[in-house]
Amino acid sequence: MSTSRRPLFAPAWILTLGLALAPIAGCRDETPVVTARFIAFDTQIDVSIVGVSRADAERAARFLEEDFAFMDRAWHAWDPGPLGRVNQLLPTGEAFVAPPSIMPLVSLSQSLYEKSGGLFNPAIGNLNHLWGFHGDDLKGHRPPEAREIRRLVAADPGMDDVHIDGLMLRGTNPAVDLDFSAITKGYGIDLAVEHLRELGVRHAMVSAGGTVRVIGERSGQPWRITVRRPSGSGVLAVLQLRGDESIATVADYEHNFVFEGKTYHQPLDPRTGYPAAGTHSVTVIHSDAATAEGAATALFIAGPEGWVEVARRLGVRYVLMVDGTGSVVMDPAMAKRADFFDKGQDVQLSPPLVDPAAGEPGKP
Repeated sequence: MSTSRRPLFAPAWILTLGLALAPIAGCRDETPVVTARFIAFDTQIDVSIVGVSRADAERAARFLEEDFAFMDRAWHAWDPGPLGRVNQLLPTGEAFVAPPSIMPLVSLSQSLYEKSGGLFNPAIGNLNHLWGFHGDDLKGHRPPEAREIRRLVAADPGMDDVHIDGLMLRGTNPAVDLDFSAITKGYGIDLAVEHLRELGVRHAMVSAGGTVRVIGERSGQPWRITVRRPSGSGVLAVLQLRGDESIATVADYEHNFVFEGKTYHQPLDPRTGYPAAGTHSVTVIHSDAATAEGAATALFIAGPEGWVEVARRLGVRYVLMVDGTGSVVMDPAMAKRADFFDKGQDVQLSPPLVDPAAGEPGKP
């Protein structure tokens, strides 16, 4: 088995995974699904592995837990660490050597930022901090002063204010503060799946909150992924994934607080500085989990009137949206894949996201 593919950074976990590679890859007996669960990125990570022995699957899951713990520390936007150092240096305007753990997130975010017309914008970390969304416990929060919101929006921080030159980064807007929390779960899942493959695993599912990536099958059957109702409780629909696909849901019930009877939530609209309006949730299927997360965030902000155009620019082919009224809208390709819990669910179809003359779209 080839072992040429390697993680993008972090020598400590390259070594950890390398030590495990030989024994796990050598065992290929068929076994039931082995599951593991741990916490990272302030959410529950679930790992399901099929096709290797229980002992090897449990060992692989332990290594992934260590990996996720490392990534959580490296990508935390407001705690000391690599990203915290980057956010200290960017406002100086001086070029500096970027931590290897950060550069891939910058590159991916710049691509998503450009394609989404700036709707996906991790450069607004100061706005997230102003709203208090950097914390885990949002009880007792209240909206910030309108003048402070206007001040940060007027500063217009964007991913195009961050410049890459080889291994160097340089900021050109002191208002930029990077917060990659909208894609870190997905990017971590993508790296985890890559590592599982290097360990000889060909059938697995890794999930974190509303983001999931699957490879292969679940004991000969597709992986069945649920989409929650707009309230956050109960099942709206089930989607079947197999082969190599990811699904991400961004919803207003995930990170919010209530003040004077009104709910304030992420994601924030970088154009206004306030929570994006008009959408309850967006679910996207894509090949990699990080892009699915970023696209779902951008489409949530684009809202019912703008999501189709943004999805096309992002190259997304499968979208399910629940708008602010609770109505469900999806593109025709997603409609063929969604099995609704309520068989009488009213669904509106959008125009196709790809040219109908090209036939049924395959995997992104």
